[in-house]
Amino acid sequence: MSKNTGDTGSWTLDWPTSRGHRVARAELKSSPEDFRVFEDLGLPGFPAEGSSGEDTTGGEHLCLFLEKTGDNTEYVARQLALLSACRHFDVGFCGLKDRHAVTRQWFSIYRPGLEADDEVFISRVVDRWPVLAWTRSARKLRRGDHRGNRFEITLRRVAGTAADIDEALHELSTLGAPNYFGPQRFGHGGANLDRALTIDPSKLNRGGRKGGKKRGGGRSGSGSQDSKNVLYFSAARSWLFNEVLGRRVAVGNWRKVLDGEPGFSPDSEPVTTGPLWGDGGTEAVSEQGAFEREVVAETPGLEALFSVTRMKPERRPLIAIPEQLHWQWLEDDNLSVSFWLAPGQYATTLLADIFELHEGAKDPEQ
Repeated sequence: MSKNTGDTGSWTLDWPTSRGHRVARAELKSSPEDFRVFEDLGLPGFPAEGSSGEDTTGGEHLCLFLEKTGDNTEYVARQLALLSACRHFDVGFCGLKDRHAVTRQWFSIYRPGLEADDEVFISRVVDRWPVLAWTRSARKLRRGDHRGNRFEITLRRVAGTAADIDEALHELSTLGAPNYFGPQRFGHGGANLDRALTIDPSKLNRGGRKGGKKRGGGRSGSGSQDSKNVLYFSAARSWLFNEVLGRRVAVGNWRKVLDGEPGFSPDSEPVTTGPLWGDGGTEAVSEQGAFEREVVAETPGLEALFSVTRMKPERRPLIAIPEQLHWQWLEDDNLSVSFWLAPGQYATTLLADIFELHEGAKDPEQ
């Protein structure tokens, strides 16, 4: 695994797989219909597809379950704000979904006192995107509010031995794969990491995830730059996690609970985790803490970003296990795969543990 000392240049963007190699090659996203994402919101009071929320208790936020193709999540949110004549940060959603895909997800729009206009407004939205369900809610949808996502993916021109692929998929369903952040987060060639090295850490001193982030960004443009800095900062944090996980996969102990694992109890189910770096570094101690600090210290330029931000260290599971994993071989060496993932886990990352993936259309968002 290559090391980056904090200078702009070459970044590791492909980490070790669970088997040490990939068993096949395949083409991903040959068309949007080959990559379908269905958001599983799992919140009370939200109706199923094809129904309205007329029987719910209502609220100031109109929530729409949309189907979009070829549009990224933030673009749709901005367009909904324009249609509703509200501020862009008054539109909420639970997570970014792929652009080059067919995706279904919920959006909330702050429209207090406009209940009588809901059907007219929805008819305007339908001119742009299908509305599969709607309701009123007392609260805005926020990142991570959803229960998870269901994926239906068709891989084209699969090259490999079917028996090896079936075995690898079965192992994935039972043992999982390394829970890496997807490479999309780091920008083309690691550009977001290069930019992270230029950030003044004192400008991010806002108490971490729950800090006093400005709403709306003001009118001077400083809010836009702050938003970009947060993006670059998040990329740095994610990359350091991947480096720690990749090193543990390489030495073969990524499924093992090490001495010093935070929150470990002999009476509970063991969970292996890695660091989301923060002020003070990592919550791990002893053997695991020393290992994580040693890996992160190899990239001092990124490590220094966390010295004054007061970002609380957090943990992320090292293993991602898809639920309800099913697959079916189709004609012409095509393979249909479906599964469910918790928020923050990447479908392409799991498949990349088995397949060398070549995308039919590049997508910067996951």
